[in-house]
Amino acid sequence: MKKILWGGSISAAQCEGAWDEDGKSPVEVDYAQVLGEGDIFRKVEYIDSKGNLKSDASPCWNIISAGGIKRLEKSDIYYPNRNGIDFYHRYKEDIALFAEMGFESLNLSISWARIMPFGIEKGPNQKGIDFYRSVLEELKKYDIEPIVTLFKYDMPTYLDDKYDGGWLNRKMIDEFIEFSKVCFNEYKDLVKYWITFNEINGIGMIGNVFGAITLQEAYQLSHHLLLASAKVVKLAHETDSNYQVGSMIYQGTTYPLTADPADYLAIIEKGQNGTHYFGDTMVRGYYPSYAKKIWKDNNIEIQMEENDLLDLEEGKVDYYAFSCYGSSCYTIHEKDSKHLVGNLLTGINNPYLEKSEWGWTIDPLVLKITLIELYDRYQIPLMIVENGLGAKDILENDGSIHDLYRINYLRENIKGMMEAVESGVDLISYNSWGCIDLIAASTGQASKRYGYIYVDVDDKGNGTYNRYKKDSFYWYKKVIASNGQDLE
Repeated sequence: MKKILWGGSISAAQCEGAWDEDGKSPVEVDYAQVLGEGDIFRKVEYIDSKGNLKSDASPCWNIISAGGIKRLEKSDIYYPNRNGIDFYHRYKEDIALFAEMGFESLNLSISWARIMPFGIEKGPNQKGIDFYRSVLEELKKYDIEPIVTLFKYDMPTYLDDKYDGGWLNRKMIDEFIEFSKVCFNEYKDLVKYWITFNEINGIGMIGNVFGAITLQEAYQLSHHLLLASAKVVKLAHETDSNYQVGSMIYQGTTYPLTADPADYLAIIEKGQNGTHYFGDTMVRGYYPSYAKKIWKDNNIEIQMEENDLLDLEEGKVDYYAFSCYGSSCYTIHEKDSKHLVGNLLTGINNPYLEKSEWGWTIDPLVLKITLIELYDRYQIPLMIVENGLGAKDILENDGSIHDLYRINYLRENIKGMMEAVESGVDLISYNSWGCIDLIAASTGQASKRYGYIYVDVDDKGNGTYNRYKKDSFYWYKKVIASNGQDLE
């Protein structure tokens, strides 16, 4: 059996805390509240350019500034990302726990706002650079391979305000390149694997799905993201020929709900409009043939500059990274539709599958299916950087946490993954999401727990922040030691 790297994933915005320490500037999610009852997304309160008070349940990782807004913060409101799980001050303790499990890799993100808090205008923040060097050196001490994501849910508010429209503004590309350049130069001796964007298709499209931006804006924004990614991939290769760079896709398998061939065709077209549009462009280095039809059918005109297509060609990714949690169904027959609730995978309930407490499908075959389909399509190495089960865990009086439901979920996913590897899929690494409990991106809840390590904090920030090992901690340690062969 091929040896892969085993580990987990975290993100700066969801675990670090220290939101305004050591020169860091705020990011958009620092103003996002915990999900309210009945809300789809977390609220951000602000005063718009006309003086109107707004409270938008916008996707907290994809806020598009309308220009001239003033974000509000209230003393009686808890903003969970500001504290995270205090990884900023406890990273040595946490990394030691990862090492105890036998981690061989860790996907983490570097906060743009900690390295370049005010963009190109004021340059790098040395304290931020020093912090991440210390984290990366701690990983090296335990022989844990860092997989570093450059953009993950942490748009600096300074840049969002300076460049009206955020990623709709092409000038953001230059800012991102400069930030990436600092990271590439500073950590040459410590990092091999880089990821440009986390869930790049989500950043590009989810704003339109929920009505925040038009379809024209979504595709223009996506062009800027794809271009920024390609330019940064090229920059990385020029900086160090040993660098391996990917970009990460939010990957969701969709099944036809009925045997109607029209349902199957609709799923193909759904994939072309979503995951494949991004994956095909980044892997192949050019927009797929069906992109022109999408643009024509929707009256979309992508504003490009002379060298954009050449930049896409010269910035192909070295590997395909993705997240995978569950699946959904789709049908053109409205009478058969019962839409998922609480699931970022827009689609329809699958009558054959159970759901988590947050409405996400639990699909034991989804990881195997996804790996086989992706490798068949692209024939380049793959990397799993998010996979896991969010659940409410109970801390017993003796400090134990019995999370058999998480072990069962992971067991089936890893079993399918190893079968895919055995069939020939080239997999670099498996990194389960939220290997230590952190703040959930979509809800802001600490109670939506994914980790092998329990963090004693609730949805209002109360608790000791002490760490406790769950039953899954010991189970995953055994999985890693056996290279995925011992799943009992």
